[in-house]
Amino acid sequence: MTEPDRRQWIDALVSGDDDRAEAAAQALGRLGDDALPALSELLSRSDADGRWWAARTLGEIESDAALALLIDCTADPDPDVRACAIFALGTFGERARAAVPALIQRLGDASVYAGQMAADALARIGSTATEPLIDALKNGPPPVRGRAARALAQLADRASIPALIISLDDESPIVEYYADIALQKMGVGTVLLKM
Repeated sequence: MTEPDRRQWIDALVSGDDDRAEAAAQALGRLGDDALPALSELLSRSDADGRWWAARTLGEIESDAALALLIDCTADPDPDVRACAIFALGTFGERARAAVPALIQRLGDASVYAGQMAADALARIGSTATEPLIDALKNGPPPVRGRAARALAQLADRASIPALIISLDDESPIVEYYADIALQKMGVGTVLLKM
């Protein structure tokens, strides 16, 4: 693909036409790292829609450089851009291990949507996220604890059982709910003792 073709795809990304932008995201994604300079330029613009489409396109590129740019996008001032980047990181699965610290931080995002997306992305990354999620479950404020418990329920990593058992007595009903779901999923049910 020539430079004018690449520029045409970038222009399509910010055209305001979602169909054209989606086609451009996929075409640029096929370019791989060759598309990164243009996408980095889009990420530096003040236009949130352009940054969103840049993050969307980065999700199509399976490289460490694209992953690093997506991690940076998790701190974007726009909640929709953050959520887009967080979702894309989750699609990388275990390859996104480097994103775990940024995603743990996003569990406390002011945007409920971005916070929930962070929990889901951490669950998709896998067991690498278990220990940081346990720490968030033990030490975070209620929304963070709830999202951490939700992610741990999806992960079903037996290493989280002790922390989840403690969380059955959490002050937040959301934390208790997801702790219970996680424990049931792992076959650790409540035992009733007859007195």
